[in-house]
Amino acid sequence: MQFDSVNKARGIKRLFLACKNSGRAFYWLATNEVAFKQEVVLLVLSLFVVGVWNIGIYEKLLLVSSVVFILFAEIINTAIEAVIDRISLDLHPLSGLAKDLGSAAVFVAILLCVIVWLTVLLNNL
Repeated sequence: MQFDSVNKARGIKRLFLACKNSGRAFYWLATNEVAFKQEVVLLVLSLFVVGVWNIGIYEKLLLVSSVVFILFAEIINTAIEAVIDRISLDLHPLSGLAKDLGSAAVFVAILLCVIVWLTVLLNNL
């Protein structure tokens, strides 16, 4: 089966298919990717903390967004790994570099999240 770039879905059908594909991806992540599961737990915990913490709405939005950004980076990292593994399972320096760069993106997202949470915490002591 090949992708048909001429007869692509449009309008509501395209939106429906995009949501269906995203749902399939989230299901795969939730059943196969341990790091994603851990980050979802982190998101749930952060939603609880933000729900009970008496801080401004923009601070709450910033805190939750920083955790969601980790999920975003993890999804991109997993996509990179899947593409590399699809191309070849052979060890190659560029394949390793691509995977390392994806991992670095997740690390930067986690670092940003820690900085945001510490900043909000210290600002509200």
